[in-house]
Amino acid sequence: MLCFLADDFGRPFRYSWRPLKSPSLSAVLIYSLIRNLLFLLPPEIAHDFSMFSIRNGGRLKFTNLVGGRVKSCPTEVMGLKFDNPVGLAAGLDKNGDYFDGLGSLGFGFVEIGTITPRPQPGNPKPRLFRLPQQQAIINRMGFNNSGVDHLVEQVKKRKYKGVLGINIGKNFDTPVENAVDDYLICMAKVYEYADYITVNLSSPNTPGLRDLQFGETLKALLSRLKQEQADLAHRHGRYVPLAVKIAPDLTTKEINEIAAILVEQKIDAVIATNTTLSREGVEGHPHAGEAGGLSGAPLAGRSTEVIRIISKALDGALPIIGVGGICSGSDAADKIAAGASLVQVYSGFIYRGPGLIAQSVNAISGLSRDTG
Repeated sequence: MLCFLADDFGRPFRYSWRPLKSPSLSAVLIYSLIRNLLFLLPPEIAHDFSMFSIRNGGRLKFTNLVGGRVKSCPTEVMGLKFDNPVGLAAGLDKNGDYFDGLGSLGFGFVEIGTITPRPQPGNPKPRLFRLPQQQAIINRMGFNNSGVDHLVEQVKKRKYKGVLGINIGKNFDTPVENAVDDYLICMAKVYEYADYITVNLSSPNTPGLRDLQFGETLKALLSRLKQEQADLAHRHGRYVPLAVKIAPDLTTKEINEIAAILVEQKIDAVIATNTTLSREGVEGHPHAGEAGGLSGAPLAGRSTEVIRIISKALDGALPIIGVGGICSGSDAADKIAAGASLVQVYSGFIYRGPGLIAQSVNAISGLSRDTG
């Protein structure tokens, strides 16, 4: 089937896609129509309208019109029970305003954030760019969010019964040497309401943030966070797992060194990967020169390779959540085959729609049967 869309320059193009096996044909057609209309809007306006619609659609039980029936595929990771292993990556719902509606689409878990201690506007607009023919997105949002206190107030009203992760970061104007203070503030405030917490050290859009991924700096940061985790677990009477999100733009040596530190510090999971600074797969596109992180289909291979490398280095010591370029069920299954226990979608969800959830669950379930 062919869909006719317009790119960010107003030029029409033909966008082809493979039919999804799980959702009904009517759901696929409905989402195709919705996407066509949304892609006529500037990306951030389209995002805000979509999230508003999903939130209200979830309340009115309309979200099943654009998704498919997602079968149960129980998975236990980090001591948490997931109805299925397919989640939504952080970034789509930064403030916790929409996760109830998003959860109603069938995700096994939803991760919200990245959140910072103080509200911040993020980088100047435009800062979000579609590359539809490549099924990709470039963003330099810069952790735009309403601050951790706003998110906590939203999460207090939670109706979503699935697993909820909260992704935390530092304010842009906090010196890197003081970054741990921002993480500790966020961690203390969200701990009571999170099922797991993700430490985002790998966004390319906050200056100096990725420097926190290495050597003694990483050890010191994680040591402080683990100490705080223990204190909070004692205070609240429950243990909330701590995950670390890493970049795809790492050498094999760097990945192995990070893996050793994660094991040494007894981190509960690693999320691989964030967006990439590479422009491989989008060369020549008018937006390829835009600063920011690239996500979507061009990232699929590199993300899976990082999962494969870190899985070998970890040797089962902690689970991996695989994210990056999942645009089909087979992409999700590839991440699991490479060593991930769970997967997350983001750009693929925007291009393929909620039907991608069911397709991914089915593919992962089939992989499990094939491997016995």
